[in-house]
Amino acid sequence: MATEKKYIETVGRRKTAIARVRLTPAAKAHYEINGKTLNDYFPLESYRLAAREAFTKPGIGENFHVSARISGGGIVAQAVAFRHAIARALVELEAGNRTALKKLGFLTRDPRAKERRKFGLKKARKAKQWSKR
Repeated sequence: MATEKKYIETVGRRKTAIARVRLTPAAKAHYEINGKTLNDYFPLESYRLAAREAFTKPGIGENFHVSARISGGGIVAQAVAFRHAIARALVELEAGNRTALKKLGFLTRDPRAKERRKFGLKKARKAKQWSKR
């Protein structure tokens, strides 16, 4: 007896934001993020576009029920982490999606993060004002 998976679960990250996404094939697109709809969770259209980019840019289609738990980071980092998780799920669903998503840069985890503060300095690189006399 072959058991078929009902959904695909992946994790996407950006800075300190972590998005755990479950992708289930469906007849119509539906997003649920931390118990809210996509429009309620991401208030600005630019965030919603960034979140859905993994579906729309390569032309894969949004016929999926997307359920997500997002924590940490800011709203922009959360939208990009959500996109990263969806892109990973689409590759797991069908390997043929990999080339298009890789070319768009959606499979690469953005490594940039805040640099740690060093002792003796005010911030990561900002030093106290130096005076000659």
